[in-house]
Amino acid sequence: MDDNTPQTEAAPAPRSVFNPPPPTQAIIIPPAQPSNLRRPSRLGRLSDAFWKGATLFSLVVNLVLLLVVLVLGLLVFQIKRTIAAPLVGGLHANFVQMDEASIVTTVLVEDTILVEDTIQGVDTIQVNDTLPVVFDLPLSTLTVVTLTRDTTVPNTTVFLNGLPVPTDIILPAGTPLDIQLNLIVPVSQTVPVVLNVPVSLDVPISLDVPVSLQVPVNIPLRETELHAPFNNLAALVVPYDTLLDDTPSSWAELFGLK
Repeated sequence: MDDNTPQTEAAPAPRSVFNPPPPTQAIIIPPAQPSNLRRPSRLGRLSDAFWKGATLFSLVVNLVLLLVVLVLGLLVFQIKRTIAAPLVGGLHANFVQMDEASIVTTVLVEDTILVEDTIQGVDTIQVNDTLPVVFDLPLSTLTVVTLTRDTTVPNTTVFLNGLPVPTDIILPAGTPLDIQLNLIVPVSQTVPVVLNVPVSLDVPISLDVPVSLQVPVNIPLRETELHAPFNNLAALVVPYDTLLDDTPSSWAELFGLK
């Protein structure tokens, strides 16, 4: 057949539930392009390249700064763990321990002490001894001698009426006689001596006394003048020790992961 021959269109089928109408197709119409649209200029291309370079440079700088912050944080954490915390905490602990410490030692004392004094001695000395006594005792005295028996005195001259008459006289026993004695009596005796002799003396003393002693010493520093300086030093360091204890020691502690 010839292509110019008109074709007869088939009649549409009646619409029913079993023969629904065909779906409507959307027709997309492209937007009309202006007739005066030009190609981008060289200045626009440079501006676009500049902003892309600036964005890339900013990203690189931010990455470098982030890396620096991470490295500095690690250094700070390392310094805190190895230097700051042990140093400040050790200082505070040592100041507290020094305030609570005691000086315990033995002091050797070697010296010479000059002793000058007066000692008063009051005592009773008991003397129990034997004393030999040897001497001559002169005796000159008038005594009365009584005859113990009849005594004959021969050739005695008796004056009777003024006339001497020689005779023998018998002196009866018990006759008292007055006699003048002149004698030297030798004495040789041993005399026992028992005495309690009280003694009261003031004795001056001047002596160099050597001294060698080991004196144990236990001095609590809290009871000395060092208590105030140690306490002030501990109070001076404790705020920094508390601050370091509250400061995180790692990134995990900083973000609460540990």
